[in-house]
Amino acid sequence: MEAVGSDVSLFKIGDEVYYAGDITKPGSNAEYQIIDERIVGRKPKSLSIEEAAVMPLTGLTAWEILFDRIRINPEKDKGKSILIIGGAGGVGSIAIQLAKKIAGLTVIATASRQETIDWCKQQGADFVVDHQDLIASVHEAGFKNVDFIVDFVDTNLYWDAMVELIKPQGHIASITGSSDPVALNKLKNKSVSFSWELMYTRSMFETDDMQEQHNILNKIADLLDEGILKSTLNETLIGLNVENFKKAHELLESGKTIGKIAIKF
Repeated sequence: MEAVGSDVSLFKIGDEVYYAGDITKPGSNAEYQIIDERIVGRKPKSLSIEEAAVMPLTGLTAWEILFDRIRINPEKDKGKSILIIGGAGGVGSIAIQLAKKIAGLTVIATASRQETIDWCKQQGADFVVDHQDLIASVHEAGFKNVDFIVDFVDTNLYWDAMVELIKPQGHIASITGSSDPVALNKLKNKSVSFSWELMYTRSMFETDDMQEQHNILNKIADLLDEGILKSTLNETLIGLNVENFKKAHELLESGKTIGKIAIKF
């Protein structure tokens, strides 16, 4: 941290921090950023800058979708099942860890290639199923229905499968949005709840609980330093330049990225 405002109380100059940012302000293609202290956490001491840098956006998203949107209770819900669609992606990778190691859930993650299957298992997934034939694959894993479903790929693409697989009175949540209306009426007979998650909501609207992201990031830092969670960094590009920005975006747009990518400055 190079400088602090006169009203800052959570940090001081020289502190190492990590954060996901605010989409209403200039972003991560810059050498320096100004950021509200309420959405900043202390950098995990045990991680390199690159290992830490990849964690806030996905860590906050996964934490919020599990514990703020679905409101999973590790004591009450321990042992229940969760289907994570997109298990090898950036959010899916840390969601598997949080669901397994913090919430104590039985984790079913989707993947189809051997390298993504292996990655999901390394993150702690109990079962890995094929998203290309999702219903049959979940049934083959021994589950008629699941308690919770989180979608990190495409809400409408998997909607009918999610409706089929969710237990009555279960909860579905998604981060992916949809250009077409989502058929929520299909959830009525099962009395299923549905939630959207956008990690930037708190900063965009400066919600009353905006500082909760500071608290979550510090919790995640503690868990990383304790070795309970691990960084999902899988590739590092050297050099803050246009070529690496292009390469990083090409990798992300391929839809085949495993874990997270960092650009080292």
